[in-house]
Amino acid sequence: MSTKLRGDIAEQAAIMKILQLGWGVAKPVGDRLPYDLIADVSGTLIRLQVKCAWFNNKDQCFVVDVRRTKTNRRVMVRKPYSAQDFDFALVYIPAIGIFYVFPVEVFIAYGSTLTLIETGKRQRKPKSAAYREAFDLISQWAVSRVTLARNLSNSGKPSGDGNPEPSPDLSGKV
Repeated sequence: MSTKLRGDIAEQAAIMKILQLGWGVAKPVGDRLPYDLIADVSGTLIRLQVKCAWFNNKDQCFVVDVRRTKTNRRVMVRKPYSAQDFDFALVYIPAIGIFYVFPVEVFIAYGSTLTLIETGKRQRKPKSAAYREAFDLISQWAVSRVTLARNLSNSGKPSGDGNPEPSPDLSGKV
């Protein structure tokens, strides 16, 4: 299966999950943007980068590339994402049908690859376990954005009942 097909499957799984959560979803036209989907969570638009993890037989773990991959007919170019490229990364593991939900800052901090271990044999949980199916992080982020926007819009309003006293006439005319 090609990486493009795996990516398409991951995007469709993400769309299904977003709809099951009761959120709106939009897909940008083309693939020029650094994000794949836009989720509408209570009116807050959230840019999502969707990745598909593959199984590494040698290390017995799932792996995902954390870099942006652009291809044309001759060359494949990989470059790191920036914190401004998207809001959250959704990493889909098709073999078990689950997502990891990473805030952009966490996702890009991994460098070039991210390893996900899905086994009960570990003595301690990996750091990534906190992001397993963590769609509540997106909900919380959306609420914080709405609260911030309300606070900013209220900061310029007059106090009291909203009807300030008229300015005194300083012209001396009666």
